[in-house]
Amino acid sequence: MAELILAIDQGTTGSTALLLSRDSRVVAKANEEFPQHYPRPGWVEHDLDEIWASVKRSVASVLSSSATNAKDLVAIGITNQRETTVVWDRKTGHPIHHAIVWQDRRTADRCAELRAAGHEALVKRKTGLVLDPYFSGTKVAWILDHVEGARARAARGELAFGTIDSWLVYKLTAGKVHVTDVSNASRTMLLDLGTVAWDAEMCDLLRVPASLLPDVRSSSEVYGATSGVPGLPDGIPIAGIAGDQQAALFGQTCFEVGDVKCTYGTGAFILMNTGANLVPSEHGLLSTIAWRVGKETVYALEGSAFIAGAAIHWLRDGLGIIRSSSEVEGIANQVESSGDVVFVPALAGLGAPHWDPAARGLIWGLTRDTRAAHICRAALEGIAFQVSDLAFAMAKDAQKPLGRLRVDGGAAANDLLMQFQADILETSIDRPISVETTAIGAAYLAGLAVGLWTATTDIVRHHRMERTFHPRMTDTARENHLRKWHRAIDRARSERGSE
Repeated sequence: MAELILAIDQGTTGSTALLLSRDSRVVAKANEEFPQHYPRPGWVEHDLDEIWASVKRSVASVLSSSATNAKDLVAIGITNQRETTVVWDRKTGHPIHHAIVWQDRRTADRCAELRAAGHEALVKRKTGLVLDPYFSGTKVAWILDHVEGARARAARGELAFGTIDSWLVYKLTAGKVHVTDVSNASRTMLLDLGTVAWDAEMCDLLRVPASLLPDVRSSSEVYGATSGVPGLPDGIPIAGIAGDQQAALFGQTCFEVGDVKCTYGTGAFILMNTGANLVPSEHGLLSTIAWRVGKETVYALEGSAFIAGAAIHWLRDGLGIIRSSSEVEGIANQVESSGDVVFVPALAGLGAPHWDPAARGLIWGLTRDTRAAHICRAALEGIAFQVSDLAFAMAKDAQKPLGRLRVDGGAAANDLLMQFQADILETSIDRPISVETTAIGAAYLAGLAVGLWTATTDIVRHHRMERTFHPRMTDTARENHLRKWHRAIDRARSERGSE
């Protein structure tokens, strides 16, 4: 009998199901997209029924495409868009509101109020995070305050909160299990990073009742088993959970202190393994939990750019200058440079290290000679510039130069982007054979829990790189590029963010 792990990667724009073998071979993969909902400017929501339907379709598709018997599945691992917030009825399983997505900015004013009241230092000290609408805590409170009767129902214990991992486990187990793992919990603004437990003071500050919260568990253990899921037999252990970026760090086998990866998805996310040390950031990054396996908690430094691949989607859907995302590299290669055009993709504000939710996107340096190819190239460069800001801040916090960068995510397949990233960072970039390391990381965590692998050394043995990009840009050219980027960033930032 084949022994396969089913990884469910529930992302911002689609759900991916992936089958991984004991030798770390991707047997099959299937992706199903689902709609985004934008009820107001700056608001982003997901319909949970649409997400669940996309998960079921992707699982059915990956099993049928590989002719795999579902009985060959030894465990399920889950990875997910992290801060996206769900509140549902414990008895019926029905959400009381659309999920509020991590990109959503509706609680920016509430975060500003808390900041003005002097609470930011407390938030950073306890949670490693900053007061920003990115995180789950203020989203939970918004739902309770804007859905009629929700606070009273929460007080009676009728409602449950979770990030997408919690909701998927709840659905997969027919409502029997309400858990989250430490990596997802560390993104809520409700978890004390030192104690690795929900913090009563943070719950009170953000007005989130403790009765809503899931149990906090490790990233690799058996949480429950499938029950009543179409296409899957009952009893498959659900054995691994990690937020998408932490799962990618694990999937890239960044097991040593100082190892760094960057995922280029809807946004761009760079993480450094800091081991057992919780490293506070002095340069606008976040301290977070990478994973917990057994009794060992591993921490990380993280920088997040809210818009990466989403900028290419905007070129397609907003401007209409490309027909598909896959076209962007070919069009960008029609010109030798961006022609002094700089694209700051602050389409949902700026994340780390700037933390300016009111910043606005900017295309700067246009002339009569500017063509679509220049804008496409500038968009790719803008993604790389954002990552460079994060990487330079990370090197300062770590007090050492950034080493090799391991990359993954859909946009990591873009050679032009990866070469420019290596040039701007002046470091080598390793791209693995499979850029689906987020799902692979969830599979690794689940496989460890059920004994498919006995240690991380078993995993490292099978990890392979497809290509390494080496820097080749001159110092003068690099400095010119960075100078133009910094001038454009200054123009994109809001008055508050520029203080």
